[in-house]
Amino acid sequence: MYRGSRRLLAFAASTALIVACGGAGGGATPGPTPSGPSPTATPTSAAAPNCLGVTPAPVTTPPPGPSPAPPAGLTVASGLHIQAIASVANPRELASLPNGDLLIGTTGSTVALLPFAESPSGALAAHTFATIGDGPDNGVAFSSSLCTIFVGTQHGVYAIPYGYGDQTARSTPVLIASIRTGSPPAGSDGDVHSTTSVAYSEVTNLLDVAVGSSCNACAETDTTRASIFQMTATGGAMTKRATRIRNGIALTANPSSGHLWVGDAGQDDLPGTHPYEFVDDVTAHGGVADYGWPDCEENHVAYASGAQCAATVAPLVEFPAYSTIIGAAFYPAQAGGLAYALPAPYRGAMFVTRHGSWHTPGGCNVVPEVDFVPMNGDVPATPVDWSDPTKQWQPFVTGFQPGCSSSTRIGRPTGITVSASGTLFIADDRAGEIYRVRP
Repeated sequence: MYRGSRRLLAFAASTALIVACGGAGGGATPGPTPSGPSPTATPTSAAAPNCLGVTPAPVTTPPPGPSPAPPAGLTVASGLHIQAIASVANPRELASLPNGDLLIGTTGSTVALLPFAESPSGALAAHTFATIGDGPDNGVAFSSSLCTIFVGTQHGVYAIPYGYGDQTARSTPVLIASIRTGSPPAGSDGDVHSTTSVAYSEVTNLLDVAVGSSCNACAETDTTRASIFQMTATGGAMTKRATRIRNGIALTANPSSGHLWVGDAGQDDLPGTHPYEFVDDVTAHGGVADYGWPDCEENHVAYASGAQCAATVAPLVEFPAYSTIIGAAFYPAQAGGLAYALPAPYRGAMFVTRHGSWHTPGGCNVVPEVDFVPMNGDVPATPVDWSDPTKQWQPFVTGFQPGCSSSTRIGRPTGITVSASGTLFIADDRAGEIYRVRP
């Protein structure tokens, strides 16, 4: 698709030269942030072998040593082992790279890289992979077919060409789409969400982008906010796929079907224990999926006087109110041949990280944890019970908040991803840790 681009041919030629010379794949430190979109730029390589065949950059191999210790206080499901493999400041969304490194979005203006995340003796220290300067650099995704890393920042979506083993970005991140181009509405309540999440599907060959709202409850004047967009890998054909979704920060594509799933951090300060918070299959809805915020949520329930909710989406998977869903990832259904394959009950399941909240329904703060949802493809194994938002999922990692109060929290899970070997990685922005789960 991209062979006509002179920029691409130059990149492919430089990659071939690296292979021929046996040189390193690590690139130059990225330069200043571009000032605007570059629709003609093509930041991807011509074919997948360019990123998988480049000689890795020279990196010190971790010395042999004992397996990393389990994090104090956390408990994982029976038959599995959780390890704290690295400390990282303010980690958010995660993406696994083909050589075993881990890419980490942050609440700062940088994207971090964790080398040797798969190593039995633990990873090396994390370091800056790219500096974009438009924090939070929350969202990260990787396309193996395009050899491209995508980053979602406060005001943009960026693409970075990747060569196997790169330890820093080999070129300046390319701005492929601009978001949050307008201001919050006048009189906004000030609950401005600045994160952007990204997900790339190798099935659809499309990039999805979720942009948080500018308030807790308002009518947005910037049409890019409180929305999910779909576009090509170069930012073309940008189309809205979902609207009126307060903060769809958990974004993932089912690797088997290509369906886009989103997890929402819902509206605050509504009476009782509603609205529930959800994870839903955006692809299951034709046109632009309307999630109804702030007027309607849940099962067509109206939270604003006179709201018309019959045409809004009733999501497929529900969690208790104020769960603050931040990460989601599907585990491969066909994982039997993977080095670190999780047991059969987890295969094809969707993992969800719940950040917890300061809200106290029932007198206690909402507890952070990692859960899994048994799935049959893109259909939850247990249908929604609108009277009970706890029936569709099971706890997976617990112990983040051993007491009733948020002051007792030892961690809060954020991003989650599955590596090519079957390892499950989890980020924790309260403890500043990266965890690894294996059998």
